[in-house]
Amino acid sequence: MDSPAATRTALPPLHRLPVSPVRPPHPTTLPDGTPAWLVTRYHDVRQVLGDPRITRADLHDVGTAGATADVAANPASLFNQDGPAHRRLRATVQRAFTPRAIAGWQPWVAAAVQQSVDALVAAGPPADLVAAFTRPVPFAVTTRLMGLDGDGPDSLDEERLHRWTLALLAQGGAPGDGSADGSADRDGDGDANGDTSADDAAHGEADADDAEDHAEALAEYGAFTTELIERRRREPGDDLVSRLVQAADHDGGIPEESLVHLVAGLTASGNESVAGALGNALVYLLGERAEHWPRLADPVTAERTAERLLHFIPLGDDEATIRRATAPIELGGATIPADAVVAISLGSANRDPDVYPEGLDADLDLPLAAPTLAFSAGPHYCIGAWRVRLEMRESLRRLAAALPGLRLTTPVAELAWQLGSTTRSPARIPVDW
Repeated sequence: MDSPAATRTALPPLHRLPVSPVRPPHPTTLPDGTPAWLVTRYHDVRQVLGDPRITRADLHDVGTAGATADVAANPASLFNQDGPAHRRLRATVQRAFTPRAIAGWQPWVAAAVQQSVDALVAAGPPADLVAAFTRPVPFAVTTRLMGLDGDGPDSLDEERLHRWTLALLAQGGAPGDGSADGSADRDGDGDANGDTSADDAAHGEADADDAEDHAEALAEYGAFTTELIERRRREPGDDLVSRLVQAADHDGGIPEESLVHLVAGLTASGNESVAGALGNALVYLLGERAEHWPRLADPVTAERTAERLLHFIPLGDDEATIRRATAPIELGGATIPADAVVAISLGSANRDPDVYPEGLDADLDLPLAAPTLAFSAGPHYCIGAWRVRLEMRESLRRLAAALPGLRLTTPVAELAWQLGSTTRSPARIPVDW
């Protein structure tokens, strides 16, 4: 399913990526040349994320010189809205994610995880945890949560969702740049291959084909989601799509485009984010903390470890989230002027030594010293945080209980990586037990 351009080897694992040093707010330049103010300290980041004078609107094309995921770039996205429109859409979403609903979903999330564990054990070693576990688990949860696991017109198979997700997340780079990470260097080696004009022409034709397939996949996904919403209006069920449609129709004022984008984003991004988080966590645990692996069979240890891994291991290489100041803001001893672009480094904040002096490599059973910013904070706090946490802790606990001797058979430095504009995760995790 993945194109060759969507993977790359010889990359550092995400838990070893450097982050910007923790400093007071200061001017910087973003990859696309945009001047900005960089915010890195934990308490500064918490403050600025909750400040109503900081907006995300009209920034979907600012900050990156490479690909921008459709799920992040579309102005209809919940992520790209602020003010009354954002509050209205956010309130609608919260009506669907009630504590009672989440509590009701937990048993079958655990059952889906256990089913994948049982299938992995039954198939026997060796295995690839990506194909056998980190992708099947979130796919099973996604299709059950959204009501897409039946036999009717709403049925969604993994290959089709994966293709749509690649398009929505701009996986593999923007059309025309020829790279998997949005960089200008096609081969990742400084043009060491000495491409000729014929090669460039071939790349151009491939890029055109990729762009056409990308547009086709997005159109298919949009049509599928639009029809799905219409069916849920006529015949609601107990799935999340039905809850979202009912809440939107009850509240009123929600543009249909925003509702379609919300449902599509929750389906695709939620699936990909969990797969990436779980894959990156397993690379770290099996590659560097093998002595801790059997301890994860304990539920308390699994929960605390999951929270620490989600805190310290980012989903992708993009360190900063971009905002704009609508008025002058006093922050950390500096004054950020009105209309300035603000780059907020969640990765730096989550490694602020004044708040988290123990770091990633401390005892993984330790509770965090302060709430993580891995899911952001303030009005744009991740609405799917409950799901990522639940699937992570259930997956680690159940997999460690069934396979306490699980081990990597390929060095971490030799792993290939699945690249995208919003996530980066191992393409394969070869294991034995």
